[in-house]
Amino acid sequence: METLSNMKRITLCLLVVFMTACSTKTPRLPEVAKDFCSSVHSASSITLSEYLSPFYAQMKNKTGVYVLEQGTEAMLSRAWLSEHAQETIDVQYFIFSADNVGLIATDYLVKAAERGVKIRVLVDDIMVDASGDELLKLAAHENFSIKIYNPKANVGKNIAVKLINLTTDFHGLNQRMHNKTFTVDGKVSITGGRNVADEYFGYDHKFNFRDRDVLLVGGITHEIERSFNQFWDSELSVPVEQLITSNKKHDTNYDALHQYACNPTNFVPQVRDQINDIPKAFLEIKEAGQFHWLEGVEYISDIPGKNNQNKFLGGGGISTDRLISLVKNAKKSLIIQTPYLVTTSLSRNLFKALVDRGVEVKILTNSLASNDNLEAFSGYQRDRKALLETGVLIYEFKPDAQIRQKIMSDVMHKQLKIVPIFGLHAKSMVIDDEITVIGTFNIDPRSANLNTESITIIPSKKIALSVKKGMLEEMKPENAWQTTLHWNPDGEVSYLKQFSVKLRRVVPKGIL
Repeated sequence: METLSNMKRITLCLLVVFMTACSTKTPRLPEVAKDFCSSVHSASSITLSEYLSPFYAQMKNKTGVYVLEQGTEAMLSRAWLSEHAQETIDVQYFIFSADNVGLIATDYLVKAAERGVKIRVLVDDIMVDASGDELLKLAAHENFSIKIYNPKANVGKNIAVKLINLTTDFHGLNQRMHNKTFTVDGKVSITGGRNVADEYFGYDHKFNFRDRDVLLVGGITHEIERSFNQFWDSELSVPVEQLITSNKKHDTNYDALHQYACNPTNFVPQVRDQINDIPKAFLEIKEAGQFHWLEGVEYISDIPGKNNQNKFLGGGGISTDRLISLVKNAKKSLIIQTPYLVTTSLSRNLFKALVDRGVEVKILTNSLASNDNLEAFSGYQRDRKALLETGVLIYEFKPDAQIRQKIMSDVMHKQLKIVPIFGLHAKSMVIDDEITVIGTFNIDPRSANLNTESITIIPSKKIALSVKKGMLEEMKPENAWQTTLHWNPDGEVSYLKQFSVKLRRVVPKGIL
């Protein structure tokens, strides 16, 4: 698969000023030259339903919850679920890259489609980095459907159409789908901060994210499926066949993709073995008391389009209202992780009201040194002093945080000659040691007013204390700098990067 050209990607990122890394990807999908798949063991014939059958009684009234802290376990879980899906796989992402992880993930989906599983993939338009013919080839399979959300700037659009949309519908162009869900057979879902790309699972050679997902079994997964269907059926979600004109006849021979995924250079046997061991790992997780059956778990998602556009670059949304309600009701403590921290007078007043009544508020965000998005950091930098004056404690993530030793995969540690930069991408809260929120919502105006977002609210003291412990560890001096009214770590980067951030001040805060 081809990625977008550097200039095209940069242009798209400038058009909508996204709060996500505008990184380039190098395609590595070769022509079929060797049969690597003949030596790879086939997947187990046991279906997901058979694995879940002992839990059906609990799944009716409760939700099984396991927090996916490590990139490796988050990736392995998705792969194993894909292998054992029986009926459907529904995939919804802001970014689904054509890098190593993205190609292998696509191969798992194609293999599932080839054995009869119905695949639906919904991806936001702006960061699609596959060519039209590649998308059409995937969609040519009778069991594989692809839709593009809000396709105004990328898929099937020439430069003239892009410019027209930019000038005539700036608000609509900026409304992106930031939801991230992966649901199998309507029974198991994974949702949270991770997109599908190397850097979200600890497999990039230059830049990796510390992120967080949650695996959900039964219970609230029906609500995730309902939300997915709402997006899938929306007029904003358009089949690729309606967007792309091609004279090429697309067959359903995916041998090149299969051989890529079977090649041990691209997909090391050690990782494949770990996928096969997922049931054993799950039993260990249960025995260790890390998997919980809970009542009262909530999944909150914005609706397609977010709001009615009555307020330019504003309008709020369902997820925004629910988060504000949760934060307002904090009584003792509020611990937050957010990669982008662009506050407004509303959010600062909200935090100040908490601090004034004795609530401890701590926020971990990216430093300039660990940040992949200078526009976002510029917005944070402008109001950092005002936020500190509310009494909130702010910590900024180090690019060489020691915590990366626990988060990155063992396979990558052995391969790397130079340690990648480590950035924060987790979007989580722990409230009063009682409630954990894991989702896609950044503390910024874009998440509040433009992007569709989703959050999972988990009412469990055990989970809250566990997640909080990790969050506080990542605020320690070996992992983060504490920023004060008198000092910040901006000077830890080059003068050029500091100057580049200052240049971003021309970008309105409303779209940061």
